[in-house]
Amino acid sequence: MNSKLDVNGLGSILKHNESVQTNSELLNTLKEALPQFFDKDDNFKADKFEAELRENNIAESRDGYKLGFVGKDYARLQVGLKTETMIVPDCLHNSLPENANSGNIFITGDNLDALRHLVNAYEKQIKLIYIDPPYNTGKEFVYSDKFEFDDEKLRSALGYSDEEIARLKSIQGKSSHSAWLTFMYPRLKIAQKLLKDDGVIFISIDDNEQANLKLLMDDIFGEGNFVSAFIVIRSEGGGLAKQAVIGHDYLLVCAKNIYYFDPLGRPKDIRGEIIFKDGIEYWIETDWLRKEFGKYGTCLYEEIEKYHGNKKKVEIDVGIKNGLYTLIKKDKKHIVGRLRKVDDDTSKFYTILKHLNKVGNTDLEMLGMKDTFDFPKPVSLCKELVLAGTIKSHDKDSLILDFFAGSATTAHAVMQLNSEDGGNRKYIMVQLDEETNPDSEARKAMYNTIDQIARERIHRAGKKILADHESDLVRQSNDWDKDIGFKHYRLVTPDIKTIDKIMEFNPEESMLIAEDMIKPFEYKNTKTSGLDTLLTTWLIDDGYRFDTEIEELMFGNYKAHYIREAITLYFINPEWDTKALKDLLNEIGKNKLSVKTIVVYPYSFEFEAMRELKTNIKTNLDNPPNIIERF
Repeated sequence: MNSKLDVNGLGSILKHNESVQTNSELLNTLKEALPQFFDKDDNFKADKFEAELRENNIAESRDGYKLGFVGKDYARLQVGLKTETMIVPDCLHNSLPENANSGNIFITGDNLDALRHLVNAYEKQIKLIYIDPPYNTGKEFVYSDKFEFDDEKLRSALGYSDEEIARLKSIQGKSSHSAWLTFMYPRLKIAQKLLKDDGVIFISIDDNEQANLKLLMDDIFGEGNFVSAFIVIRSEGGGLAKQAVIGHDYLLVCAKNIYYFDPLGRPKDIRGEIIFKDGIEYWIETDWLRKEFGKYGTCLYEEIEKYHGNKKKVEIDVGIKNGLYTLIKKDKKHIVGRLRKVDDDTSKFYTILKHLNKVGNTDLEMLGMKDTFDFPKPVSLCKELVLAGTIKSHDKDSLILDFFAGSATTAHAVMQLNSEDGGNRKYIMVQLDEETNPDSEARKAMYNTIDQIARERIHRAGKKILADHESDLVRQSNDWDKDIGFKHYRLVTPDIKTIDKIMEFNPEESMLIAEDMIKPFEYKNTKTSGLDTLLTTWLIDDGYRFDTEIEELMFGNYKAHYIREAITLYFINPEWDTKALKDLLNEIGKNKLSVKTIVVYPYSFEFEAMRELKTNIKTNLDNPPNIIERF
């Protein structure tokens, strides 16, 4: 796990966002990869960088083909910002039996904020991303992102004139190409960081933005990592159209790094004999000479030495002993068959797919959710894509992300695929709590927001998949862990009064009661305390995943939270006292507890208690842990 402990939490996030420039994210990336080009004050030494480029004969071009649009500088600025939202766990939902031990995650909130949180804990951990973003038809997409800076910040950060600021703001509330690209750029830029080096992203799109999306993906992922533009047939038959009946969408596919990327695969049409060995399924390939010797036909063991020499016969003998080959008796002769794992022997992916939209409607109808969502993607499409990117046996426990979850087809597909092939893939879904149309069938069915539809769909689909699995004798034998639940979290922006208190807090002068600064982070109807919210937010932003094990430790009557893998303690609760301090010093001093870092919520500590904690840690321990006060 990462351990990116931030000194001051929300307070420092607000200060950080005030100082972000358009190149902040790029400079941070460069500093991590090329620290030799930065001085002691973190200034980038451009002259040294340019000199080394010239010395290595890398051509520099003043002009080149690039993607430009109104709002690109602002979109780049957004990438460097940190989210000011808190992660509120739905403790009531998460405590239910089917959810308590689930590795699946559903986040309700703006996906840009969600990605900003996730990148702290899941950078380079996502194997596959599938998204079906708004298509910008003029009806389903209107750029409504709030501008996160006032005019003065836009002038200082972007160097914009009043005219340029007005031009930037003109795209808000619009469905223009520039507005759509400004909306997508920061989301894809952060998504790229989440992908593993061998990861892949699939993006569904139609004619309105497919050309711009290709350029955007080239800009972010690099042209060399583009895999293909797939055609997805979504409808058949006639229809009313001015020029042509459009019966397809596009699916653009990009690798994180083509060098590490395994080609997309689909199950091979196996015609040879299939055997089980040590619990693994193999098929026996007998016609393999053309791959080994450049000719067609079968390989007879008795004739290997005659035609190919003793060395080749020894190789085959060793191969038989090590389970690479096997012998099949036929007509008093022995054919050498090569053993190939069924899971790892795949066919290449074809770029034309057929998954009709009407099937997506049928999928929902079968769950008793007919007409609750417009244009749901078919489960068959998402399942085929997830399988294509995780078909290898070592990828069947991968993380799958969809940050435009919609009706949660991707989650449905992941569970369905796991039940069929014994995989234990986990998903992370993100969906805004966008209100449903008041006159829609969804609203009539009491779904007030899109995320409610998605969560109910997962619940119903999971129950059906589990029932089908239990009734199938063949499937019962696979290794699926039967995870049909999910942990639910909401992204909530703290009340402005709470933010003001955080920014103005002075521990030496404060007369606040600790509960006053914990209670505002509670969430109604979820059994979620302010402590749950603070701890969850801090852990994710410190680099620890949602499934990180949290231990509760008692020091006297004081309850603390311990992350053993990070040897870090979190002190959020109030009522710290002298007994708690003595127990803490005793545990650490006698090597009963290993602690590297203590993160303290100072609102919960009286000023004198905080001073005593710092003093005693420093003076009474040989290797004192680092104390971080987080406001």
